[in-house]
Amino acid sequence: MKYSIIFSLLVVILFVPFGMNSVFAQETFIINIPTGAAAPDAPYFWQTEKGGATDGTVDVKVLDIVRWENADTAAHTVTSGVPGAIDDVFDSGLFGPGKGFQYQFTEVGDYEYFCLVHPWMTGIVTVTSGLQVIPNVGSDAGDGTTTFNVEYEFNRVISSARVDEDQNSITFEIVGKVTSEDNTLMLMLPKNLISGPFIIWADGQQITNFELSEEGGINKVIIPLNRDTELVSLVGTAVVPEFGAITMSIFAIGVLSFLVISYKTQKFMMLYGRK
Repeated sequence: MKYSIIFSLLVVILFVPFGMNSVFAQETFIINIPTGAAAPDAPYFWQTEKGGATDGTVDVKVLDIVRWENADTAAHTVTSGVPGAIDDVFDSGLFGPGKGFQYQFTEVGDYEYFCLVHPWMTGIVTVTSGLQVIPNVGSDAGDGTTTFNVEYEFNRVISSARVDEDQNSITFEIVGKVTSEDNTLMLMLPKNLISGPFIIWADGQQITNFELSEEGGINKVIIPLNRDTELVSLVGTAVVPEFGAITMSIFAIGVLSFLVISYKTQKFMMLYGRK
């Protein structure tokens, strides 16, 4: 029994990915196909409910849903690609008046689409992460192999993130010009990067009125800052594991091999040892 339990724990160590992404709340964007869109000389072929754009373009974030609704008297398709070059990302098939088709976008990129029946009807969906990214946070900790991309939203740029293993902290350096009057910093911190609860400092002054919530494997931290804040430090209970994913795998394999040998030796002694 004890060997099966230890084996299960090792499987978790070996195969559970580090730095998993969280699932963010999604929105649904409606694009209407207006009456008369089947005619090549129609004034427009699409109309978005949010903003009223009529050129078939829509900007969304990862995990958002775009839904096309047919308000025309003719049937249409919504097919990814361009006329003559279908890319097979999505295809509604033919759907008639009063019907619709929707697709959830899970990756960043530009997705062109058109109607197979009326190829002059073209549009594009642009998908962004919606957040800025600090890449490879944690490369200066442990053995450097366990890193994370930290997403954030702010009116300035975070130029670097330094991990201090002795202090169980991460310090973010803020640079650049202010782009809006909202000085609130929102950080999406993977729990495998730094664990809460947190003590937060901004330019040497402790911040106590921050907000903390959990979204899957992510700590979402909202911090009110001054317009000219340069350094923000978060002190937690633990930072990046001392051993990275590769080292942990090697360690786990070694332990597993030791357990197998020990088990076989014990069984051999039970069968052939002195009675």
